[in-house]
Amino acid sequence: MEKHAKIYVAGHRGMVGSAIVRSLEKRGYQNLILKTSAELDLRNQQAVADFFASEKPAYVFLAAAKVGGIVANNTYRADFLYENLAIQNNVIHAAYVNQVTKLMFLGSSCIYPKLAPQPLKESYLLTGLLEPTNEPYAIAKIAGIKMCEAYRAQYGCNFISVMPTNLYGPNDNYDLQNSHVLPAMIRKFHEAKERGDQSMELWGTGAPMREFLYADDLAEACLFLMEIYNDAELVNIGTGVDVTIKELAETVQRIVGFAGTVKWDTTRPDGTPRKLMDVNKLHGLGWKHHIELVDGIKLAYQDFLANVTIRK
Repeated sequence: MEKHAKIYVAGHRGMVGSAIVRSLEKRGYQNLILKTSAELDLRNQQAVADFFASEKPAYVFLAAAKVGGIVANNTYRADFLYENLAIQNNVIHAAYVNQVTKLMFLGSSCIYPKLAPQPLKESYLLTGLLEPTNEPYAIAKIAGIKMCEAYRAQYGCNFISVMPTNLYGPNDNYDLQNSHVLPAMIRKFHEAKERGDQSMELWGTGAPMREFLYADDLAEACLFLMEIYNDAELVNIGTGVDVTIKELAETVQRIVGFAGTVKWDTTRPDGTPRKLMDVNKLHGLGWKHHIELVDGIKLAYQDFLANVTIRK
């Protein structure tokens, strides 16, 4: 990407988009197009078409999405499907119409079948049934991947797709109603510590295994792939290392400093038993993560203390 090129980061206020903006600015890219959802509703086809026709970005990072954890995904199933499809359809088609040089679509590891072999290879896409609790979101993301493939095949567009593993870091969502597991744990342990609770409750058995990647590492991987990768097949982005939810809880508890005990509500759903990305392709291209989980959680907790607790 040329340093002077117009770069549109869709979803720049979110955890992923803001990390991409930080990485771009760190590397000297200054011609960034950033629009809030109030300024540009990506669900509005005409608004998106007008925006692309007017701004003519050369590169697009499509990081905008309606996201949430198990509760939000399972409760607002229609919203997750409709809104994500609308965002993707509008941005990808407008990028084609306005001859964007290159677009990167960011998906999610939930696209893979619930019971797929581990670790998850890119080739496992559409080989089995999805996890029911987040199926609408996963279907939308699969449609985004297939749109990029289709526009590449039919029109020659250089549209690529990347699949991040579970993410965390600055600008994460700590709302307990719709956050993901790691930020939810940070908040729950912090608030239990502040109240002086003797115990706290977490959902499930603690047995499922998850992989976590710090958002700034993801951003670095995205910029790396935007520079060197031009093929149709999606690319997994992760660490290639996972932990049990129980191990994660113990790490967060130690970093936050909660001295009480943890009780597991086994009547609550666990979700997918294991979700580990195969990152051999990414490693083969020449990129590996830098921030290990313990260090990343410490950084995330400092961000939570500095930003989230101030707003309460």
